Amino acid sequence: MADLLKNMYNKDYLERLATNIKAAHSPFEAEKFVASVMDETWDSLELKGRMRQITVNLHKFLPQDYPTAIGIITEAIKSYTNWLDGFCLYFPDYVELYGQDQHHWEISMTALAFFTQYASGEFAVRPFIINHEEKMMAQMRAWSKSENPHVRRLSCEGCRPALPWAQALPKFKKDPTPVIPILETLKADPDLYVRKSVANNLNDISKTHPQLVVEIAQKWYGKNPDTDWIVKHACRTLLKKANRDALKIFGFGDGAWIDVAGFAINKTTVKIGDEFEFSFEICTNDATKIRLEYAIDFAKAKGKQSRKVFQISEQDFAPGKKAYVKTHSFADLSTRKHYAGAHAITLIVNGAERGTLEFEII
Repeated sequence: MADLLKNMYNKDYLERLATNIKAAHSPFEAEKFVASVMDETWDSLELKGRMRQITVNLHKFLPQDYPTAIGIITEAIKSYTNWLDGFCLYFPDYVELYGQDQHHWEISMTALAFFTQYASGEFAVRPFIINHEEKMMAQMRAWSKSENPHVRRLSCEGCRPALPWAQALPKFKKDPTPVIPILETLKADPDLYVRKSVANNLNDISKTHPQLVVEIAQKWYGKNPDTDWIVKHACRTLLKKANRDALKIFGFGDGAWIDVAGFAINKTTVKIGDEFEFSFEICTNDATKIRLEYAIDFAKAKGKQSRKVFQISEQDFAPGKKAYVKTHSFADLSTRKHYAGAHAITLIVNGAERGTLEFEII
């Protein structure tokens, strides 16, 4: 089993961090810092808890003058080669916790733009947005025009309305208008790292404002291959929800002329941990574009069902027939636990349900 990410923050890691800090500020009490971080609560802390524990203890052992402390951190972070080398999320977190005083605004913004090259500041910018929305969003718009792709990504990722693991931005969930100019600036960004962030931001917005994202997708699509990729990735939730306007953007009609035959499963009782096969045949007399998916209605712990949609393929389909045999595993995952009870599988063609079969998990 893969080691938990939180275990990256261990004694060896902290000793390296303390050494790097001490190299930038010789009075730093490295051994006391490590001991203070790894107190009696350390083993019970998860990733973000350990990150915050490091942040708080940096503040405890660094000079209390914020500009001085930021200067030391700026030198120390240069000891790491990239984001994965250091995973220094506590440095942007330091700015979030101790740098929101308006007298320190420029220092904090400069620090976040620099630190994000080594450890993304996407979590740290969110309290600035909540507390100083107009001023911070002006900064984010400026960052969206940076020459540095890490800074451009920060401008987009930091204002995602529903960034996973992060503090929510409820005002942007209600009205994402302030976010759109940043997405417009980055819609043809040359760096895939940035384009993924634009797509994920739009996908967040699609969950609360689907029509707005459809309108943006209709306006953007077909003008630039990089933008087309963003649009497709951004519409993934809309496509799974069979939003007809989104499907039309990518050439998927209602599929009424597509015949489905022989939809079947190879067993109606499946043990948790096992898998089953399902099969079907597609037939059309005309060349067409087909999006194939299947949905499983999973039994939950309290007896209700919860649906998840899985994509099979998207393809240009020549006139004729094609048979499919697919396998689905019911092994437990970190993201999905299976429960005994009634389940169902539904075949979906171009967003339309084309047959449902029931089965039992035991």
